[in-house]
Amino acid sequence: MRLSTRGRFAITAMIDLASRQTVTPVPLQDLAQRHRISMSYLEQMFAKLRQHGLVESTRGPGGGYTLALAAASISVADIIGAIEDETGDRPKEVQRETSPTAQAMTQDLWDALQTTVANYLKTVTLQSLADEQKAKGFQAKERKTAQKGVFQKPRPPVARPGTPNSVFALAQAFAPLHKA
Repeated sequence: MRLSTRGRFAITAMIDLASRQTVTPVPLQDLAQRHRISMSYLEQMFAKLRQHGLVESTRGPGGGYTLALAAASISVADIIGAIEDETGDRPKEVQRETSPTAQAMTQDLWDALQTTVANYLKTVTLQSLADEQKAKGFQAKERKTAQKGVFQKPRPPVARPGTPNSVFALAQAFAPLHKA
């Protein structure tokens, strides 16, 4: 499991989604502005998160992303596992050791460390991270949703009794005044 900036950004965005009180979708544009993350970078991350079943997308006006599962059931390890490419076992690095045995001497240490970190990240839930942020005062700003759709037609005001309802009725109402 690799820990990178991409994983950190994904965790930050997921904490933002988990911190919301409503279930309305969050546009990526809002996340990009709030956390100063590139839109294209977020689109790539959320495509992977959606493929792994961690978020759901809603298209169209008022669309965006919501958590697909309860925040308490999503671990940090799940998020990093969805984001990080696990194509190769280990990157080919320039070997500084002078012999293959020198690398073999420390490999067990690095493997144990990797296992310990992975096991720890499985215990940290998205809900616990969101609760920590709320305790520190972070509040996700809710975007006011524009009301779109079909609304009831406004009703015309009801005329008072005895009030003329046309020009002709108005003329007849004033006719007795002019005859006198």
